[in-house]
Amino acid sequence: MEYSMNKLTKMSGVSTRTLRYYDEIGLLKPTRVASSGYRIYGQEQADTLQQILLYRELDFSLRDIKKLLFAPDYDRDRAFASHLSALREKRERLDTLILNVTKSIATMKGEVTMTDQEKFEGFKQKHIDNNEAKYGAEIREKYGDEAIELSNKKIKGMSEEQWQKSQELSAEINEALKAALTSGDPGSKIAQKACDLHRQWLCMFWEEGAYSKEAHKGLAETYVADERFKKYYDAIADGAAVFLRDSIIIYCQE
Repeated sequence: MEYSMNKLTKMSGVSTRTLRYYDEIGLLKPTRVASSGYRIYGQEQADTLQQILLYRELDFSLRDIKKLLFAPDYDRDRAFASHLSALREKRERLDTLILNVTKSIATMKGEVTMTDQEKFEGFKQKHIDNNEAKYGAEIREKYGDEAIELSNKKIKGMSEEQWQKSQELSAEINEALKAALTSGDPGSKIAQKACDLHRQWLCMFWEEGAYSKEAHKGLAETYVADERFKKYYDAIADGAAVFLRDSIIIYCQE
């Protein structure tokens, strides 16, 4: 079956402007262009558009979607199974947040009592959601769904004290890194302290036994290679991402 751009727009709810943009960036090209100049789409393109919309619903960027769809080992059946699992998890996360906010409102009205543990559930869930939105595609591709789900489960199971400790460690890492940069020596005592704090912080989020020096160094390389991570660390101080990477390499050699 073939569809004109207007018919595909009406059927999918995607604007003609968006379809043209997808064509321009090579994400979704029509099967052919008629002599009249109209774009014509086939069944394969309609299926691909469905996949794109599902990934967009899960907050994947267009760049990540293109990378996934054009991967040599892309498997449509496996992708749909992954979509279903991710959507169920998203529903569970939203249900948790809705319950948290609803109970918070009721607590403020004096209708119920909310424990401190329950208050922090929303913050932990927000941390998971932010990570999924920003880095979900990459980290799941690199470490696998099972490892990421175990990490998310560990976050959800944190006590208030553990969660607070993770936030304090994050702040300590940034302060130590900022101080270490003034020395210019990634092998300095303060730089290595930042690396050890970083290891402690990682172990709070990674599943037990997942930490290794190779994994630590691999993550440090990502901080330089991925512009989003690089931007985060360079906001602490100019050159912080590269400096932290170099410091971690030294830390993992000792």
